[in-house]
Amino acid sequence: MEKVKAYFALTKPRVIELLLVTTVPVMILAQNGIPDLWLVFATLIGGALSAGSAGAFNCYFDRDIDRVMNRTSKRPLVTGVLSDREALVFAWTIGVISIVWLAVFTNLLAASLSLLAILIYVLLYTLVLKRRTPQNIVWGGTAGCMPVLIGCAAVTNSLSWEALILFGIIFLWTPPHYWPLSMKYRTDYKTAGVPMLAVVRGRVVVGLQIVLYAWAMVACSLLLIPVGHMGLVYSVTAVAAGAWFLFESHRLYSRSIRDLSIKPMRVFHGSITYLTLIFLAVAIDPLLPF
Repeated sequence: MEKVKAYFALTKPRVIELLLVTTVPVMILAQNGIPDLWLVFATLIGGALSAGSAGAFNCYFDRDIDRVMNRTSKRPLVTGVLSDREALVFAWTIGVISIVWLAVFTNLLAASLSLLAILIYVLLYTLVLKRRTPQNIVWGGTAGCMPVLIGCAAVTNSLSWEALILFGIIFLWTPPHYWPLSMKYRTDYKTAGVPMLAVVRGRVVVGLQIVLYAWAMVACSLLLIPVGHMGLVYSVTAVAAGAWFLFESHRLYSRSIRDLSIKPMRVFHGSITYLTLIFLAVAIDPLLPF
């Protein structure tokens, strides 16, 4: 049972949960209603396996820095519950299964996008960007945007402007989501030699960047209203949630400038709430007559 839990932890289930939250709403939007439930199930299973594979590969390649960071000190490869070989075999296995599953039960476009997501996260982010540039999560975070494209592709076997805008929302959301985390665990990242923006430039610069990305993200979310012909529920949610998140981002920046104590995790958790509300509205809006 301990190994089962370790394999599960290797997939980074919290990340998977967040990714899947974005998949179902875009499928509803693409269908303009409730899509075939088997297709939804198949897409979620394939997406979960794909994201789990990427997470497992990440744990394997980052096992050296995980050992020196308090935040990651309980990961399976650090504690020794799983061997390096077991983790690598597991990552390859569920990765291959995910691509084959999506190709068989959805379509080749969705499967190809899923493969691309794994490659971006493992090769571009983990092996190339993470230890070389403070912009690592900006471009590496592209992998986290892929579920909306996969969901759209699964339903329509094509990509829509609506899906691309939702891709943009998540892309612009990623820095304001992860940079507050790096502010809290700045010492961890510095010890591990990971050049997160909070390590390289400090909290004032990070605070400013969070504000800039937050404004761009909210603007992108509002763009979906005319392009996707969104109704009242999404429009009100996008404006209200966006205003709230901008307030939290500006407060973090303001306190950083004045050298006051800050609570970056407030913005981190707030970003999760924001994204959940936006995609919940995306899911509800097509089901309503107004």
